[in-house]
Amino acid sequence: MTIDDVKALAERIRTEVGRAIVGQDEAIELMLVALFASGHVLLEGPPGTAKTFLVQCFSRVLGLGFGRIQFTPDLMPGDIVGSNLFNFQTSAFTLTRGPIFCEILLADEINRTPPKTQAALLEAMQERAVTIDGQTLPLSDRFMVIATQNPIEQQGVYPLPEAQLDRFLFKHKMAYPSEAEERRIVQEHGARFGAPRPEAWHLETLVDRDTLVRAGQVVAAVPMVEDVVNYVVRLVRQTRDAADLQGGASPRAAAMLAGAARARAALDGRNYVIPDDVKALAAPVLRHRVILSPAAEIEGRPVEGVIARLIEQVEAPR
Repeated sequence: MTIDDVKALAERIRTEVGRAIVGQDEAIELMLVALFASGHVLLEGPPGTAKTFLVQCFSRVLGLGFGRIQFTPDLMPGDIVGSNLFNFQTSAFTLTRGPIFCEILLADEINRTPPKTQAALLEAMQERAVTIDGQTLPLSDRFMVIATQNPIEQQGVYPLPEAQLDRFLFKHKMAYPSEAEERRIVQEHGARFGAPRPEAWHLETLVDRDTLVRAGQVVAAVPMVEDVVNYVVRLVRQTRDAADLQGGASPRAAAMLAGAARARAALDGRNYVIPDDVKALAAPVLRHRVILSPAAEIEGRPVEGVIARLIEQVEAPR
């Protein structure tokens, strides 16, 4: 497989998902980058902006095993990873695997469950494995978490711990569609009864996991010159020195940003990374990893604005 093959594959996936999803081009693009960079995505947006439907369509087109967990306040870690249950007929414990044993996991409304339960995802997201009663079980090497959360409702929700947030490659804020897009949504979806389902659009499965593995190998081999590496490092380190930020991004963020930039270059048909790849992905990589200072919060300075200024301040290589 070549870079051109990766670009063509990504274009086919975009087109097929776009048959059912109106707008949300940026979300689809970031999910594709995360897919080829082996990362996880956090989607934040108000209800009705197709977060869940987008993940369902994305999974169907990729032909990967899909799992969904509806996060609730009473959800327990065992409900996610599974547990050993005693079988009275055999007088032995039997492993019952939880819904996390899939390839694309939709963690719906992830912030509605307490941190203890959210922590059940930490090992899975970082090491693609889970431990049940001392036994470590591997997950698929294609395992990907796409989580959703609602930014409007604040009652009965639990902020995601910093360790949890740091494992997401991207945090994308899904906006309402434009007027033209909303008109098309009404025309195409308004005549259908019930919640939208990917089956109704007869979406075609375009790839298999072996193809995705080969594409990932091509992406990982995209070279990054020293000037761009230094640019990534300077950009991330700047978040730790900014006056408006109390906490900056981790070294993991720098490594993930570099991997995502390689994937973006490959999806664009390039066998090299340019500073614009890093700039385009810096905000979704950093926005959930930094903490505003008390002064910035009091003065109402948004995280988005602070990150945008940092990107402007750090000189990009020419």
